[in-house]
Amino acid sequence: MLSTQWPSLLDGLGVTVVTTLAGCLLTLIISFALGLMAFSRHILTRGVARVIIEFFRGTSLVVQLVWFVFAMPLLLGVRFDSKITIGIVVLALNYGAYGSEVVRGGLTAVPQAQWEACTALNFSHWQQLTRVAIPQAWPEMIPSFSNLGIQVLKGSSLVSLIALVDLTLAAQQLRSYTTPGNVMAIFAMLLVVYFIMSYLIATLMRFLERKAKAGIGQGTPPKASVFTQSQVDLDASGVAI
Repeated sequence: MLSTQWPSLLDGLGVTVVTTLAGCLLTLIISFALGLMAFSRHILTRGVARVIIEFFRGTSLVVQLVWFVFAMPLLLGVRFDSKITIGIVVLALNYGAYGSEVVRGGLTAVPQAQWEACTALNFSHWQQLTRVAIPQAWPEMIPSFSNLGIQVLKGSSLVSLIALVDLTLAAQQLRSYTTPGNVMAIFAMLLVVYFIMSYLIATLMRFLERKAKAGIGQGTPPKASVFTQSQVDLDASGVAI
């Protein structure tokens, strides 16, 4: 009966939620760290950032997962305490490499006049970034980070390759000893759950985008109500201005 299979599915859902939330948070941190390094004035810092970014963008997420699980302990003696930690770290490194380009591009798009004004005010480079550039660039970054958050959610299903029982693997395991009707119900539920989670991520990011734009005076002006009489200034001749 499908009702007896809910505990394993709920356990898998918990792993997926934890992996996604922690992966998104760490992705954001890595994106800004690598993005700021790539935007640095120092060529060595930019060079290190480019190597890291291109390595994780240019190699498969599946290969990275397997490499962290099997190769690193053998070659470097580096071991993680849990497989969920490996999943979160690899997801964040992979998608953080893409996110770093979002950060770098957002900072590059800040008008040159803003940087010149900061120089005229004798701001340090860090003050230019934190007080002027990032607050202006952040609203433009959010839609791209929304897409990355959904990609992290979908990428979390790959942690099943390292025997971490997430929602996808739990459903696959149940498929081998349940009826065809239950299999259809389980995978239909899987589609709905992933859709709901991705929709929640997108909704949250749209809310953050509105808040960020309002914080720098770019919020959408309130719509005029049909029940409210517009205030119209008239010049001396009675023509609206």
